[in-house]
Amino acid sequence: MGRLNPVAKTLILTRFMRSIAQGAMGVDFTLYLRARHWSAPEIGLLLMAGGLIGSLLSLWIGISSDRVGRRRFLLVYEAGLALGTLLVILVPSATLLVLVGGVFGFGRGANGASGPFAPAEQAWLAQVIDTKRRGSVFSANAGLQFAGMGVGSLLAAGLPHVLPVKNGVMSYLPLFFLTLLVAVINAVQIYRMKEVRADTQSSTGAVNRSHQDEKILAARGSTLEDQIFNKFETLPDAAEQERSARRRENGALLRLSIVNMINSLGVGVIAPLFPYWFNVKFGVGPEAIGPVYAVTFFLTAASSLLVGRLSRTYGLMRAVVIPRIAGLALLIAIPFSMNFSVAAVLYVLRSIVNRSSVGARQAFGVGLVRDSRRGFASSLNAISWTVPAAFGPALGGMLIGIGSLAEPFVAAFALQLAYIVLFPLLLRRYTTEAV
Repeated sequence: MGRLNPVAKTLILTRFMRSIAQGAMGVDFTLYLRARHWSAPEIGLLLMAGGLIGSLLSLWIGISSDRVGRRRFLLVYEAGLALGTLLVILVPSATLLVLVGGVFGFGRGANGASGPFAPAEQAWLAQVIDTKRRGSVFSANAGLQFAGMGVGSLLAAGLPHVLPVKNGVMSYLPLFFLTLLVAVINAVQIYRMKEVRADTQSSTGAVNRSHQDEKILAARGSTLEDQIFNKFETLPDAAEQERSARRRENGALLRLSIVNMINSLGVGVIAPLFPYWFNVKFGVGPEAIGPVYAVTFFLTAASSLLVGRLSRTYGLMRAVVIPRIAGLALLIAIPFSMNFSVAAVLYVLRSIVNRSSVGARQAFGVGLVRDSRRGFASSLNAISWTVPAAFGPALGGMLIGIGSLAEPFVAAFALQLAYIVLFPLLLRRYTTEAV
């Protein structure tokens, strides 16, 4: 990634640390709930609640972060996660688990994202990265997140065996200690960061440019006021320019939201429930599922870097669409696997090609608007993803609960096929902006 702004480095590091905890939680959380005798529909509803709560908060957080800054929201997230996780450890009631797990997205495998606070984090990262480097840096950032998820998945295989207890609810306690530790470390890192507001940067730049312009005009024998007065009638209406820019940005965001909703529903039907599905279908536990997830994330990290290069060479549009086509064929083959080994290989391959485009998709989304609206754009992007994705696990859990282990994959296939068709169809005209 070359030389990066110190703020960008810290944001990427904290997200990497967070992805380790989320990787472990993504493997073990649904198995933990099953050990507590939760049914598939109940687990699906909890995951749905997490998505809906996150959606409601993310829009407000994204818009507010554009006005008051992003740092404070990330600090609240890490401190809240630490406190909530500590309460779950001390008082593991179902009500508290639903509340904390819902707000902070336990078990959703968010690739290091800060839950409903992710729009503030993403907008801040975009603000401190040069536009020309955004595609490659976001892809590299995604690669590090996947590597962190891989480390967490490896830990998930061993965490239930750390305490001297037999298989059961207590064996999953180290999972929550890991989440608590990472949240505390990240809270300290974010507290030490300094944020320079985008409007402050713009104002400083405007003042400097104004002084420079006055010096140049004085040398030419005219004042800045004279030049403005003489050319006033030929200047375009600034207010109309702003309205036109907003209309174009809003149109792009609306189209992106439509395709995101279709894609996220297709992903949500089965992706968060994969550990549970593997357990029901093949009778395997975290010691088998964890390494599979680890291999998946490590290889996805490498492929994300390749997609970053692909985005520079062929554009963000192709970098998003091409990997998803291959992932679709692999997805539909998984439920018809004869044993866990075959299903695991297909899952790994499908996840690699599917997830490797995450960085390219993020870069495409934040590139559709100006910096002053990136918090809002990130929030809208997050909502269009999290709301449909929230209903996905509930649908998938219901289908699995009635014994339908293949139908969730069929539904996911149809929805993701629609996404592959609609993404270039609706958004091709905006590829020049999203660079």
